[in-house]
This record gives sequence, structure tokens and C-alpha cells, in this order.
Amino acid sequence: MRELLRHPAGLFGTVVVGLLPAAALLSLFWTPYPLLRQDVAERWLGPDARHWLGTDEIGRDTLSWLLAGSRTTVFVAFWATLIAAGLGLALAALTALGPRRVAEPVIVLVDLLIAFPVLLIAMLLAAAFGGSLWIVVTAVGVGVGMNLARVLRPEIRRVIAADYVVAARAGGVGPGGILARHVVPNVAPVAIVQLSYVAAVAILAEAGLSYLGYGAPAGSPSWGRSLADSQHYIAVQPASVLWPGLAIAVTVLAITLLGDALRDALDPRLRRGRRARES
Repeated sequence: MRELLRHPAGLFGTVVVGLLPAAALLSLFWTPYPLLRQDVAERWLGPDARHWLGTDEIGRDTLSWLLAGSRTTVFVAFWATLIAAGLGLALAALTALGPRRVAEPVIVLVDLLIAFPVLLIAMLLAAAFGGSLWIVVTAVGVGVGMNLARVLRPEIRRVIAADYVVAARAGGVGPGGILARHVVPNVAPVAIVQLSYVAAVAILAEAGLSYLGYGAPAGSPSWGRSLADSQHYIAVQPASVLWPGLAIAVTVLAITLLGDALRDALDPRLRRGRRARES
């Protein structure tokens, strides 16, 4: 944590990523105005003492909807990352530790699914089953989980080829013990860094699909949905697209910077090189 917070990128990413779930939790109990409150007489108000970020086309408070939209962002990022982590680690372990007759078909399947863009998979699923946040979560989690499996497989093979793992096998430790005691702790730094990008991809996918009408349902708080609703009035109120767009951009940038900072903090070779340069 000390290595992470000593650099501006890591500090910025940690603060923003920490504030996001705090804002989502706060919006469950309090927002400046009720989400369903509408007042046409107050439409398109600029930022003032009562509405810090102004109002939208039907008089709803923009800050309240941004706070509530953070719940959707946290939901999608959390579940997509969880699905990608479980699926990616399971497939990587199966292809690296499993018998060859099982590993080879799984490798072919992973390579096949990687060829399909995540957004395309989500749009196809939404067209078949209807748009929802779970469609976005499933598509992103499965799609990125395949990429994660491909990244983790060589790392797992490197670990199981180490002398201490060979000695553990000779001592009678089974595949489950090898996986829990040696594989997971050694590949965790790589997995953590990769999963930080999963969250960023999930947020962008939800925003993009909600903008196209495949993500969050109409009327639900979502930054992508707010961006889609506001862009119709960009000629009347150009600032209406600013706040949801800025929220998406800052959040994705913070998660990406946090992933880079985690990579530097978790890699001992990078730490030693940086300390040598600073000395």
C-alpha cells in the first residue's frame, strides 16, 4: 500500500475507486433530491446553490441521478470482475494442470471465444433475451475471463515447473493443494492487475450498451443511459452531456491508473529498479 500511494497515479486511482462504492452506498439512503422528483418549471437549470450540477430536460436533479448511477457502475464492475476471475482462473488451471485430452479442447474453445468482441456478444445476448444489466455482466465476465485464462495459463505452467512445486508433488501434495498453496499466491499479482482492467472494460461496456438501449432499462439510473437521454438535447443544453460523460471518463481513467500502479507495486523487479534510480 505504501508503494501504491507514493505515486500520483496510484493515489488518484485509489481515491477515486474508493469514493465510487462510497457514493453508491450513500445513494441508497440519501440523494439531494428524490430520483422521481420532476419539475418542468426547473428544467435546464444551470449549477446553483440548490442544484449543484443543474437539472435535466424534465427538471430532475443531475447530481442525484449521478449518485444513483454509481450503483449501476459498481454492480457491473463487481460482478463482471468476479465472473471473469472465477472463470479465468478455473480455465487456466484446467488447461495447465489437467490431462492433455481435456486441456487441448478447452484451449481451442478459449481461442475461439476470444475472437468475438465482448460488445458484440452482449448485443447478441440482449437481442435474444432482452437488454439487462445481467446480460452486460455475463458477456463482459465471460469474454474477459477467456482473455484472463489465456494470460494466466503460462504463469501457472511456470509456477508448476518450479523446483519447490515438483518437490511438493513428490511429497504427495495433490492438485488441489498445489493450486491453493503455490499457484494462486504466485499468480495473484498478475491476476489482480488484469482484473483491474476488467472493471474498466465492464464500465465502458455498460455505458456503451445503455447508450444504445441494450443495457440498463429506460428510467433506471445509469451514467450511460443519462448520456443517451441528454445527447438529444445537446443543441439546447450542451452541458447536459458533460457530467455523465465526465463521470465515466474519470472512473475508467482512475481504474486504469490504479491497475498500472498495482503492477508497479506488486512487481519486486520494478520496485528494485525504481529504488535504484531514486538512490
